[in-house]
Amino acid sequence: MSEAEDFAFEWLALREPFDALARSERLAQRLIAALPARPRLLDLGAGTGSLLRWLAPRIGRAQAWTLVDADRAMTEEAFETIAERAEDIGLKVTFPSRRTLLVHAPGGAWRVEAVIADLAEAPDNLPLANADAVLSSALCDLVSEAWIARMAAALRLPFYAALCVDGRLRLHPPHHADARLAGAFRRDQGRDKGFGPALGPRAPAVIAHHFAARGFTVESAASDWVVESRDRTSLPHLRETRQDFLTQLILGHAAAAERQYRGARPGLDAWAAARLQQIEARALTARIGHRDLLALPPRR
Repeated sequence: MSEAEDFAFEWLALREPFDALARSERLAQRLIAALPARPRLLDLGAGTGSLLRWLAPRIGRAQAWTLVDADRAMTEEAFETIAERAEDIGLKVTFPSRRTLLVHAPGGAWRVEAVIADLAEAPDNLPLANADAVLSSALCDLVSEAWIARMAAALRLPFYAALCVDGRLRLHPPHHADARLAGAFRRDQGRDKGFGPALGPRAPAVIAHHFAARGFTVESAASDWVVESRDRTSLPHLRETRQDFLTQLILGHAAAAERQYRGARPGLDAWAAARLQQIEARALTARIGHRDLLALPPRR
């Protein structure tokens, strides 16, 4: 496994509990209400399966998931992590085949399969005929407007996009370089991530526009990451990972800003050093703006 893959797995594990707290419960319940008795769910850019781990218990009945990712190592990690987490809470796990995982939950089994596919070619290479909804988490700010337009044109299914960045960044205490850093970070989010120019913070508005134009009913809800400076949660997994999570956020913002300034680094080092010191002192609070969107197709 490469160093880059190691970091990707570590970052996904680090952010998972914060994602879980951020996603909109209201929109998730609206999605669940729109699903059939045994839903078939297509999870795009599934990573290690964190959306499944969050949403499947809320669905609470027999369901089938197809995890779509371009990285085979990521899907292998997803199967391992889903199985381990299920067994940790006392659920039986079986493998009917090398490519199929069953989690035997009280309300019905969760069937999990994977498809290796280049999402830049979506939706043409997706098994849409075998799906009742298309889902994603932390994906749609990476794609292009053309990608969203193609998806809206192809789908007659619910489309759920969780954790789309919307450009808001609030750090406390404030620093005089915050606005400069935030602006550079937003510009960096528009870089091509393999789909064409990325939407970045435009993603919520672009999704709403294109799906509404196709007759979908689109709902949106805030799903901000909120990381407090002091221990105000009873959840041990957040207490243990909060400092590491904040550190990676600050380092990621600094690296993105440096790319935009092409090495000029006007105050970057001082800003990052000040923020890292505040993290060490448990004196930094962060709110990073995201939105969840749910597009429901017109009734036939």
